[in-house]
Amino acid sequence: MKIVVIDGYTLNPGDLSWDALKRLGDCDIYERSTPEEKMVRCKDADIVVTNKVVFDKQTIEVLPELKCISVTATGYNVIDIEAAKERRIVVTNVATYGTQSVAQMVFALLLELTQHVGYHSQTVHEGRWVKSDNFCYWDFPLVELANLTMGIIGCGRIGLATANIAKAFEMKVLAYDVNVEHLAGKDIEIVDMDTIFVESDVVSLHCPLLPETQELINKDSLAKMKKSAFLINTSRGPLVNEQDLANALNSGQIAGAGLDVLSIEPPNEDNPVLKAKNCYITPHIAWATRSSRARLMKTTIENVETFIKGQPKNVVS
Repeated sequence: MKIVVIDGYTLNPGDLSWDALKRLGDCDIYERSTPEEKMVRCKDADIVVTNKVVFDKQTIEVLPELKCISVTATGYNVIDIEAAKERRIVVTNVATYGTQSVAQMVFALLLELTQHVGYHSQTVHEGRWVKSDNFCYWDFPLVELANLTMGIIGCGRIGLATANIAKAFEMKVLAYDVNVEHLAGKDIEIVDMDTIFVESDVVSLHCPLLPETQELINKDSLAKMKKSAFLINTSRGPLVNEQDLANALNSGQIAGAGLDVLSIEPPNEDNPVLKAKNCYITPHIAWATRSSRARLMKTTIENVETFIKGQPKNVVS
């Protein structure tokens, strides 16, 4: 089998090994590929491993040997699933690899918003504490999480992991989900979405990107939130109308936001949240701990191996 890893750098910038994949067949590994390079590099491939490189209908139709596309992510919107089905191409993904890492990032962002650790550390290194007349100083209100309310929109695996951490901080947890059966006995109060916006001190997004969730965060939903509330998004960028969020932050309508995802990645220079007040933004790294990527690598290789053996798993096509 000819295996092509078309954009392997993000998953493995050098701290993991492709050796187990290489043992499965004739394997070419590319760190990145342009659309033009993709066509040349995949022309003889039986199996393609991709993260963000798009395999649309036009691409799939001109790759005659292609039998399997293994996506190194949970989301597989870069693949035209219907075109793959027409060609009987198996498409696989990796559903559970970054649950704890993403939940951890929720609180990395939230703690930055409530404690401003990075800012205060920077001022110390700049010499401000050395010159201070007082034994301590702080430039922002410092917020204790205990007894605050965490509202979680989308309470699947990552939402539940986030809820468990919130409870460890002695926060009250509210959750909204379209399916609530799995939340029975979880010590989480199930509420409607309006209640999440109105009552939460922190709103954390963990829902999939669907037509009904696109721009879920907009001027109307932001208007329902407390002026002291924080918004955290480690899910999908287009869940948020970024202009509306920037307006809410700049006007003091909400207190702050922590974003690991944006609607376009990398963002355009004119994205309004880049200059918004009290908005912490990280470059889509919630999933990227070494432990998380090692699990992703392991399952991706298992997906390829089981396909070769005629018993594919994690099939989404």
